[in-house]
Amino acid sequence: MYNSKIAGLGYYVPENVVTNDDLSKIMDTSDEWIQERTGIQERRHVAKDGTDTTSSMGVKAAKIAIERAGIDKDEVDFLIFATLSPDYYFPGPGVLVQRDLGLPTIGALDIRNQCSGFVYAISIADQYVKTGMYKNVLVIGSEVHSRGLDMTTRGRGVSVIFGDGAGAAIISREEDTSKGILSTHMHSEGQHAEELSVIAPGMGKRWVTDILEDDNAEDTSYFPYMNGQFVFKNAVVRFSEVIMEGLKTNNLSPDDIDMLIPHQANLRISQFVQKKFGLSNDQVYNNIMKYGNTTAASIPIALTEAWENGKIKEGDTVVLAAFGSGFTWGSAIIKW
Repeated sequence: MYNSKIAGLGYYVPENVVTNDDLSKIMDTSDEWIQERTGIQERRHVAKDGTDTTSSMGVKAAKIAIERAGIDKDEVDFLIFATLSPDYYFPGPGVLVQRDLGLPTIGALDIRNQCSGFVYAISIADQYVKTGMYKNVLVIGSEVHSRGLDMTTRGRGVSVIFGDGAGAAIISREEDTSKGILSTHMHSEGQHAEELSVIAPGMGKRWVTDILEDDNAEDTSYFPYMNGQFVFKNAVVRFSEVIMEGLKTNNLSPDDIDMLIPHQANLRISQFVQKKFGLSNDQVYNNIMKYGNTTAASIPIALTEAWENGKIKEGDTVVLAAFGSGFTWGSAIIKW
C-alpha cells in the first residue's frame, strides 16, 4: 500500500468581476444585506459573450496543476471531474477535458455531489492511488453557476451567493505513508435532498418537454432552491462532526490543525466552525468574500490560494471539509 499526496494545484476564475453593488442594480438587494448574511463582497461570472465553460475552465486549472506537479500530461492515469453545472446534460465534462487536454484514452469519471464533490473526488482518487492501481490522478472541481441563476429579486436569496470558477489537483503516489492524504470521511442524508436542489429539468418530475408545454413564466423548478436557515443549521453540525471524525481517526486534536480549508458556502458558517474549534484566523482560509460560493470548485480554489500565499508548508496538517446539497458532507485529513 502507498499513500497519496497532492502533488500539484491550480485554479482559474473568469475575469468578469460582479460586485454586490452590480447586483443591486438588477434586483432589490444591497451590499450591506449580502455581506451581513454571507460575507460575500464580489464574485466572478463568465462573460455572456465569452468562451468559458465548466469544462474549459477545468482545463485551464488542470494545466497549471499538471505543470506544478512536474509531470507530463501523458502521465495522468485517470481523471475525476466534480460539478453540478456540466456543459451538457450528457456526456459529462470529464471526457471533454480528456479530449481538450489531449490526454491518452484514460478513464474519466464525473462526480455529482455538488458542494462536497471535490472532497468526494479526492477520496476516490486516494483509493486508486493507495491500492497502486494509478500513479497520478487528475481531480477537477469546476462550476458555471451564473448561467442558471434567477437574477431577479425573486431569486436573490440564492443568486447573490454563487460564483463561477475552477480548481484542480494532481493526486500522486507517496512512498512515505506518514505523509499525504491520511484519511477521508464521506456521509449523506438523502431525506433532506429537496432542501437544496434544482428539480428540473429531470426525468423524475419535470423534463424539458413539460417545461415547454406549460410555458409558465412563474415556473421556478429549473432554478436553484435553498431552504437557507435549515441548510445553515445542518451545515454547522455536520462540518463539526466530520472534522472531528477525521481528527480522531488519526489521533489528532483541533490543536493539531495547521490549516482548515472549509467549503466556501457562507462566511458565517466558516466563522462558526472556526470559533467552535478555537482556531485563529491564520488557521482557517476563506476567500468567499471575493469569489462567492463556487460549489465543487471552492475547496481547490481556496487550497491553491492558501498554498500560493505560503500559508501551507511541508509537515502541516491540513483539513478539508465540505457540506452541501444531497445532503452530502465529507472531510480529508492531509499531512503536507
